Amino acid sequence: MGQLVAVTEKPSSSPGIVRFELNRTLTGMGHEYFESAADAFGPRPAAELARRLFATGQVDAVHVFSNIVTVDLARGGSVEPLTEVLTTLYRYWQPGMRPPAFEDLVAPEETPAVAAAPSEGGGGVESAALSAAAARVPANLLERSRLGRER
Repeated sequence: MGQLVAVTEKPSSSPGIVRFELNRTLTGMGHEYFESAADAFGPRPAAELARRLFATGQVDAVHVFSNIVTVDLARGGSVEPLTEVLTTLYRYWQPGMRPPAFEDLVAPEETPAVAAAPSEGGGGVESAALSAAAARVPANLLERSRLGRER
């Protein structure tokens, strides 16, 4: 899930500043500037990217405008880990992750107990075991149906 982001590193006239152009817009037409990981709060893509860049320890500040990311490198910082962070921003399945099994995601189904009720033919008792289709019907609808048949 999630395609990799195409990243192009562009030259900067200022030493210690690196500019990246992405094939995805992160902020629309707004500017976002982060001086620390604490500034990057919320679920916005630009904030998530800034948190990940600060986590590398290679960054002093991040500025994001649309699809342009400008990074102030920390003293002695390197560009290589930053490119990897930018490329995998939208990638959900990381190497080594295993998808959960179906049984882990679905709670075990409980079969609803149905009280014995007189059948239409009179005097008999309906089976407590429901058919597979009836087991998926909410209990209130089964009761409403039973009452409708009795009329």
